[in-house]
Amino acid sequence: MDYPNDQHPAAPVRSGIPEHGRIPKYYAVKARISALVDELGEGGLLPTERDLSERYEVARETVRQAIRELVLEGRLRRQGRGTVVAGPKLEQPLSLASYTEGVRRQGRTPGRNLVTLDHFPCPEALAAETGLTRGEPVWHLERVLLADDERVGLESTYVSVARIPRLDADFDPDSSFYAYLHQQGIAFGDADERIETVLATPREALLIGTPPALPMLLIHRVSRDIDGQPLERVRTLFRGDRFSFTTHLSG
Repeated sequence: MDYPNDQHPAAPVRSGIPEHGRIPKYYAVKARISALVDELGEGGLLPTERDLSERYEVARETVRQAIRELVLEGRLRRQGRGTVVAGPKLEQPLSLASYTEGVRRQGRTPGRNLVTLDHFPCPEALAAETGLTRGEPVWHLERVLLADDERVGLESTYVSVARIPRLDADFDPDSSFYAYLHQQGIAFGDADERIETVLATPREALLIGTPPALPMLLIHRVSRDIDGQPLERVRTLFRGDRFSFTTHLSG
């Protein structure tokens, strides 16, 4: 059987072309550039907008819109004054495994740049969400997440000072916080997570090194130890063009 516009219903990804066959001009150009991206391979330099507009006989703004979407999807990335083919997205498991473990599993080198490590009285909203006591001292650990020295996210961790009083003295900010907790004899029991799509604030975008219009994946996590006691509250922004999340489900 012939299917309209080669849109076989069993294809892994359908082409996005409506059955009536009418599509925006930029989308047709995007499809052709996407095929070119596959040919170039990771790190390949994309031709200039002028070259592509001449090749496909369209206006430069049409090419620009197509490239903009491919950048947002993580297929392309800006490099200096040019545009190159991006590598595959990092896959982060939805589990109690740390960021370090997830990145290393894919052959990348994890890292972190410390932004803030301070403490303050636990505010009412944080106490209500975590089960900590309002007013008790809590640490705030904020770090930029790296993968092979590329900035890919921003993580804020809140944890009771009473649980780990020497965090500012004993902890290496470039290392895994979960590994540090394990060294302190603290074991994770369970956690609740929520994921949503957001835009970074101007400050967050500056720290991560992305334009404010780039979609982000925001993960909220509240963790407890094996005794059910509150352990940490984490807010992590991941670049939407560099990350995807995986999980295993069973019936």
